[in-house]
Amino acid sequence: MGFLKRFLRNVIQDEAMAALAPTSFDELPEEDLETHLHIDRYGAFRLTDAVRPSYDLKVKPQQGYRHDTYRDPKQGTQVPVLMAAASSELLFDLFIELLDPLGNEVDVVIETSHYRETAGHLDLYRERIDLPVLKSLLYDYEDLLLNDGCTGIAVLNPAAPHEVQFDEHKLLICYGKPLVEFERILASYRVRRDEQIQFITEAEHVHSSNEHYAEAFEDLKMRLGIDSVYGGPLV
Repeated sequence: MGFLKRFLRNVIQDEAMAALAPTSFDELPEEDLETHLHIDRYGAFRLTDAVRPSYDLKVKPQQGYRHDTYRDPKQGTQVPVLMAAASSELLFDLFIELLDPLGNEVDVVIETSHYRETAGHLDLYRERIDLPVLKSLLYDYEDLLLNDGCTGIAVLNPAAPHEVQFDEHKLLICYGKPLVEFERILASYRVRRDEQIQFITEAEHVHSSNEHYAEAFEDLKMRLGIDSVYGGPLV
């Protein structure tokens, strides 16, 4: 029961689930639900502990990336985007390498949905940190960043402008233009382009967190010296 409790008693559920709408999990026998939540491998693709797909697998987790566009509703601007999913054994190293095109000095946003009673998350901002210093710090919090379904991070260079997000679903999202260097890095990790790929966010899913990760997030926040709120992705 420990794994089941971790997902359901400490869960933060997105969108319709946060509104307590009926879900595919509601009618499942407990034994079937526990079995589903234990599954972390789909073919060659392995999930972290942060999130699980719907029981009916309307979107089956897989590795790959596709192009998209971020549209800012306030300013009416559009920014090219790469969205990627990678198997857990290479995910963190890939994220760290995707930061290299941002330059030697970056800004950081850490995202949290711990203790929130509504959908969405709070973004906290830190300006100007040397990238090697940031990377060293992030390695200390690898477990949090990989396995907590209530923690995300974005690293950006407003002057470029480019941004790399490692979100609560453990998807990698690269914003900016050009994107060719990010594509080169993805290819070096054998994350292939697939414009038809669907991600776990595009169907029902559940997030996992616990008190340990909530405390680790607060520790990361303190070590980064973060105390201001961020407005959203760069444009």
